[in-house]
Amino acid sequence: MKLRIICKSKIHRATVTDANVNYIGSISIDEALMKLTGIVAGEQVAVWNVTNGQRIETYAVPAPEGSGQIIINGAGARHFQVGDLVIIAAFYLADEPVVPQMILVDGKNRFARHLP
Repeated sequence: MKLRIICKSKIHRATVTDANVNYIGSISIDEALMKLTGIVAGEQVAVWNVTNGQRIETYAVPAPEGSGQIIINGAGARHFQVGDLVIIAAFYLADEPVVPQMILVDGKNRFARHLP
């Protein structure tokens, strides 16, 4: 069996709504977006800052569904500011093809469309 790390989920061009250095780690993501992409609470995610090029790895926690919140928490908050555009991606090990759940969001972090 040959395992590969495959992208399984992506939220493309989300807007950071808060950066809270005093919270203990993680990224809070609108639960509606988590459901659309199959990201679960506690799952490891990569967060890539399109605005300034910074990259972090952390874990996802749900923000209230429909809130549009994307909040960088803990030490990672030092690399992100409100209004920064980010890509949030999750990966897993697989030995077969994977159809990733990728979405594009609008400026208020609402679902815009599925990505190929």
